[in-house]
Amino acid sequence: MDDDFMRCLFKNNVPLVELVLRIITDKPDLVITHCETQKDMKRLAGARSLCLDAYGTDTSGKKYDLEIQRQEKGADPHRARYHSSVLDIENLHPREDFNELPDTYTIFITEKDVYGKSEPLYPIERINLITGHPFKDGEHILYVNGTYRADSDIGRSMHDLNCTRASDMNFKLMADRTRYLKEDPKGVSEMCQIMEDMRQDARTKSLKEVALRMLTAKKYKLEEIAVISGLSLEKVKELKADNTL
Repeated sequence: MDDDFMRCLFKNNVPLVELVLRIITDKPDLVITHCETQKDMKRLAGARSLCLDAYGTDTSGKKYDLEIQRQEKGADPHRARYHSSVLDIENLHPREDFNELPDTYTIFITEKDVYGKSEPLYPIERINLITGHPFKDGEHILYVNGTYRADSDIGRSMHDLNCTRASDMNFKLMADRTRYLKEDPKGVSEMCQIMEDMRQDARTKSLKEVALRMLTAKKYKLEEIAVISGLSLEKVKELKADNTL
């Protein structure tokens, strides 16, 4: 599972994101009305920033965070908790009631079977431990077993996401996208640019985190923050304006 290549597969490709979400959630009629890849979420000043691999909204307003996790530490339950909390912060605005929070789905496609039960999916839901009834807070977390290969849509999709040759893939959407990125000169150039953009985004995010911590400390002049963080003075001023300290 090459996570960078998989992110390139999903980049600016709503139909492919929609296909994978339909299979994972078992919602064949799911329609994604809006989707962003490598989405930077709004954060409170000083908090750890988060960039979502694919962030989508369906026709009923439900939110989906689709993540590719190659390293085992990426499946830590605390990470899922943090991703889910960020979706909540992003989707409740001033003066809105708490019951207006949309249902959210935080989905991790993992390279290994993290729970070792050979299941395709591991849904995580809250329950009331006394009554045994679902808590129904609208939060849904799913771990997808990237090693699953049964004769089913999810088994075939996991095969395709781990496959290196378009000719061996089951789903035409994945095969066509893979063939374009790996065999078409224009697609190869596009993939190189996407990967370079992702590396640059990661570097910028790191610099922003440094600047935000310094802003939170309230001990540094803006010019000092710019010099130490490596950001421009204009960008530091934007960060200060965008964050409530």
